[in-house]
Amino acid sequence: MNQINRVAIVGGTHGNEFTGAYLIRKFAQFPDLVTRPSFETVTLLANPNAFAAGRRYVEKDLNRCFLKQDLQDPTLNSYEELQAKSIQSTLASKGYKQADFILDLHSSTANMGLTIILVNSHPLNLKLAAYLSQINPLVRVYCCSFKSSEENPFVNSLCELGFAIEVGPIAQGVLQATLFQQTEELVHAVLDYLEQFNQGKIPSTNKTLIVYHHLSVVDYPKKPDGTIFGMIHPELQNKDYQALNPGDPIFIALDNKTIIYKGASTVWPIFINEAAYYEKGIAMCLTQRQEINI
Repeated sequence: MNQINRVAIVGGTHGNEFTGAYLIRKFAQFPDLVTRPSFETVTLLANPNAFAAGRRYVEKDLNRCFLKQDLQDPTLNSYEELQAKSIQSTLASKGYKQADFILDLHSSTANMGLTIILVNSHPLNLKLAAYLSQINPLVRVYCCSFKSSEENPFVNSLCELGFAIEVGPIAQGVLQATLFQQTEELVHAVLDYLEQFNQGKIPSTNKTLIVYHHLSVVDYPKKPDGTIFGMIHPELQNKDYQALNPGDPIFIALDNKTIIYKGASTVWPIFINEAAYYEKGIAMCLTQRQEINI
């Protein structure tokens, strides 16, 4: 692509993640903050009913409703499924409405810091992620690529360019000024980079980038009836992006017995003890740390 014409900033995909939702409110009130000369910037509060209720979702996780087959299925008509179809119409319709870049703003109860979540390895996405990690050493890059966009259930499936920003730790339904400001700074840095891209003046970046590639998820220790009988070990809590070695403590059972990590090699867990993932059966995501050439 030689020109970015329309950039979409999405917040409140999960209604109780207030950082993104309130940034959308701020940008709607002060549009000059996100206005750039060479492209149109649109803002979207993705899940207004869930935001009004202070809940992650009303009927179904909106950020799991963007599978291509689901968007094309007329029988799927829950509130979030209809919202996903509406967002697709708003951001992915061919013609003037089509977004060339989608930035989806999220927050986490896990110690994710400032995380860029890539769903593909498009060169522009990688270069932009490298630039953001260069200007802010707190930025980390998590890659959960899908074989094709048709397998991607996230908002970012609607556009090849773009990614999610995940910040934390912050409680659900809470605004925290430092993370709010850090997220806003990243948004401005993204918009400035895209403006320079349109002007043919891409900022130079490091030749390499540290990426945390998704490997698998780990559930909490559970009984056959699905009841949890253990929790994240104190030595692992808040240790997102830190090495977890075979034999290290991973859980502690209710009877105070330590459960160790029995994997064959070192991994780097993230989304450790994310509150929203209890219902999904995910205690953490395991990643592989890799240095890649840009």
